[in-house]
Amino acid sequence: MRRGQLRIGHLSTFYHTSFILMGTGWIEAEMNVDVDWELFAAGPEIVQAFADGRVDIGYIGLPPAVIGIDRGIPIKCIAGGHVEGTVLVADKKFKSLEELGSVKAVLQQFGGGTIASPQRGSIHDVIIRHLIREEGLEEAGIAVKNFEWADLIPDALLDGEVQAAVGTPALAVAVFRVCDGKMVIPPSRMWPYNPSYGILASKEMVENTPSLLEDFLRLHEKASNLIREEPEKAARIVSRVVGLVDEDFVLQVYRVSPRYCASLPREYIDSTLAFLPVLKKLGYISRMLREEDIFNLSFIRKIHPQTPHY
Repeated sequence: MRRGQLRIGHLSTFYHTSFILMGTGWIEAEMNVDVDWELFAAGPEIVQAFADGRVDIGYIGLPPAVIGIDRGIPIKCIAGGHVEGTVLVADKKFKSLEELGSVKAVLQQFGGGTIASPQRGSIHDVIIRHLIREEGLEEAGIAVKNFEWADLIPDALLDGEVQAAVGTPALAVAVFRVCDGKMVIPPSRMWPYNPSYGILASKEMVENTPSLLEDFLRLHEKASNLIREEPEKAARIVSRVVGLVDEDFVLQVYRVSPRYCASLPREYIDSTLAFLPVLKKLGYISRMLREEDIFNLSFIRKIHPQTPHY
């Protein structure tokens, strides 16, 4: 007899462990539960699904999760997943950070132009708006255009609708292939140790079925280890599940930003908290949240007591 059902909200982001778990069937086999996977366009939509009671677990960047918590949605981050997952890409005619030497100089190239970004409130949207403000370029006429589906961004770049794009390593690889583009600011320089995604759980799951969450996190860590230690095997699984990308595409994504783990080290937490004043300044949240408002560390401390693998 099954222990129950897990409703999991996920994104089309290939480097999330969701695709490994879908492709291996580990949850069904090892946890003895049924799984209802639901695909969303961006993190803010998963947060809304939590608010509507439609999901139990979600794969989300921490800024949209924080925005939801500020709105009173009862969710907690119970594990990490990946850090430094935001990159800026553009046509090859533009110069990179390596060539120009500063983030400001790179961004100045897009004065009077447009940078594409996933949905407003996504981690990528928050980071690029922060960088424009932080580098004193608010008067430079750099527009940020948000796309409901990030999959539409490479075509917008190819058509000249936008001059650059900020987003995931998967978006970057798509731009390399479709637009013959280049990376102009790498993930490590966009926002060091930024929490590109974590595992969020509903208050009901945290309080009523903690053993299910612990078992899920064990498999999440197992899948994270597979990505790091056997990327070719992981890429085969993901390519088979997605059906639209080959193994080499997935491997390229892993290489663009290779920092995967389920743990919640101090650096991950501090990087998340550093977003709070930025989110407040941008008008995305109304108050400064506390660490305990966002995180519940009790689960991951049991599952991952060893040194983080990021």
